Amino acid sequence: MKVTVVGAGAVGASCAEYIAIKDFADEIVLVDIKEGFAEGKAMDLMQTASLNGFDSTITGTTGDYSKTANSDVAVITSGIPRKPGMTREELIGINAGIVKTVSENLIKYSPNVILIVVSNPMDTMTYLAAKATGLPKNRVIGMGGALDSARFKYRLAEAIDCPQSDISAMVIGGHSDVGMVPLIEKATRNSVPVAEFLTEEKAAEVVEATKVGGATLTKLLGTSAWYAPGAAVSELVRAIALDSKKMFPCSAYLEGEYGLNDICIGVPVLIGKNGIEKVVEIELSEAEKAKLNTSAEGVSKTNGLLSVEA
Repeated sequence: MKVTVVGAGAVGASCAEYIAIKDFADEIVLVDIKEGFAEGKAMDLMQTASLNGFDSTITGTTGDYSKTANSDVAVITSGIPRKPGMTREELIGINAGIVKTVSENLIKYSPNVILIVVSNPMDTMTYLAAKATGLPKNRVIGMGGALDSARFKYRLAEAIDCPQSDISAMVIGGHSDVGMVPLIEKATRNSVPVAEFLTEEKAAEVVEATKVGGATLTKLLGTSAWYAPGAAVSELVRAIALDSKKMFPCSAYLEGEYGLNDICIGVPVLIGKNGIEKVVEIELSEAEKAKLNTSAEGVSKTNGLLSVEA
């Protein structure tokens, strides 16, 4: 498998590192617009191969998309990251143009590629990539829900004081501080509802901490997080490489599923060799449906800015 990662900053380099360490990709190509930056990151990562025990080859290029030819999967992390106090939606003006250009360049050299979008605002950038490229909807995936769910599990395990491996939990909806829908009613610890371990007050705190998970890290770090986003991407890419049909909540283009149309938003999907193999429609409570619909309204509002910005 050949994987391209566009953007060699902290998130992109983290994606490449985790993909390499998991050792399922033959070739990883890093692309960046800064002269020598991707080449340097690739060289640094390759010097860890004997230490971390992987055989993947990592190369870098300054904007030469011909080096990405015949990629099976391409990850788009390029764009400006969040700064403290910024919302993901505030990034649309710059990032829309970047994501559109990057997507078109990738398709030029890899017409059969599956795109994974990380750039923010993620749901809108996923929608833009789908519209700009005309790719089948199964081949454009937004990463957000996989990351948000990992953060939800972290917060639940912290509150319950148990290993994260005990927790099964999912976040759907938009990848934004107000749009996320952590499915607290469906979250379990080894099949036991988390309500058995948490008070309603504590459960509500967990939900709110999950929703502002990215903003919390941005305030602490001064920029967007990178370890967890990189790990989330690597798991999506591995599910494609291994055709595992593993379920993740991802931003997917919907055509009637969950009563939503012409929108990319986080819902459970099965990921395999074709990208999104299936949108899984789970039964939602009336409260969960209402929150998802409200989230979709917010995403659609942001999408409406694309005609001006893109």
